[in-house]
Amino acid sequence: MLNFELYNPTNYIFGKNQIEKLANLIPAHEKVLLAYGGGSIFKNGIHKQVTEHLKGFEVIEFGGIEPNPHFETLMKAVEIIRTEKITFILAVGGGSVIDGVKFISGAVNYEGNAVDILKNRILFKDISKVIPFGTVLTLPATGSEMNSGAVITIEATQEKLTLGGSALFPQFSICDPTVIQSLPKRQLQNGVVDAFTHVLEQYLTYPQDALLQDRISEGILQTLVEIGPKVVENPTDYKLASNFMWCATMALNGLIQKGVASDWATHMIGHELTALYGIDHARTLAIVGPNLYRVMFDSKKEKLAQFGERVFNIKGNSTEEIAEKAIDKLVSFLQEMGMETKLSQATTNYSDTANFIVNRFEERGWKALGEKQNITLDKVREIVEMSY
Repeated sequence: MLNFELYNPTNYIFGKNQIEKLANLIPAHEKVLLAYGGGSIFKNGIHKQVTEHLKGFEVIEFGGIEPNPHFETLMKAVEIIRTEKITFILAVGGGSVIDGVKFISGAVNYEGNAVDILKNRILFKDISKVIPFGTVLTLPATGSEMNSGAVITIEATQEKLTLGGSALFPQFSICDPTVIQSLPKRQLQNGVVDAFTHVLEQYLTYPQDALLQDRISEGILQTLVEIGPKVVENPTDYKLASNFMWCATMALNGLIQKGVASDWATHMIGHELTALYGIDHARTLAIVGPNLYRVMFDSKKEKLAQFGERVFNIKGNSTEEIAEKAIDKLVSFLQEMGMETKLSQATTNYSDTANFIVNRFEERGWKALGEKQNITLDKVREIVEMSY
């Protein structure tokens, strides 16, 4: 295994009726910005529950954070915090709202042009320089409730970029699995596939002697295969809902990436498809991922075969045969989860996509991606074109 440090200060509060603890989790006398997305938290009663347990705090609300949070929208919240001298942020929503709040938290006291936080991948490490925040999770998917990373869209330039740092962990996250009962089927499908792909990005690399990380990863994947299609159809089943929520958190709370090299090229390419065409994040991963594994087959075949054997119980006469079957089985699972697996199924305007993405990566200096830095720009082009 590689050397590593594991730091995760988030107080993770899981289970039914945990919103009742909210008032005791936010320090007294804080002035709170309540941040959320669209109107779903009003329809499902979460807004009412949260505000009832914020009585005694001065609260200013900020809604309208997009599914792929826009830099331009988030800067409006930054100005409100500066003007109103707000001292704590509560994110109520899924990964997009939580990601947006992470950006807001870091941007408030940032000296300089806030867009540079994204353009230059600024890391926030000093907790005294950010606004503290907590979360009430309403959609399992991204693991943002227990990590310090975020993805933000700059609408003006159609870019989807990242930020992070150890100062951007939530102080607490309230995770009640019953909140998924009112979610649309599409969002549940996306959540399962997002979590599944998060694990693959950290697992489908090459053998690295991290036996425990492999088995934890495989346990998450096996669980999502078992419950994924079922939870979409039966979100009121607490067994399914609770395991789904916990899997989504465990997929990206930092644990399974320790001691190993990770890939993340599927995400980097997928982000461009979302920025270009507005395709749901999880659905871009379903389009790109299997083709990345096909193009990078030689360097990933050992782990692909392990994935096939341990997660899907695939048998075969060689590593190559099992690995190829594993990719096919992955595509079948993604389709069972309601995913499109070709770009042409999601948009008709795709003919110049590969050129656009390769040119954008070249402009940013992203010329070598993946766990071995062997996904070169020619490989990126091949992956995207194979995804048409």
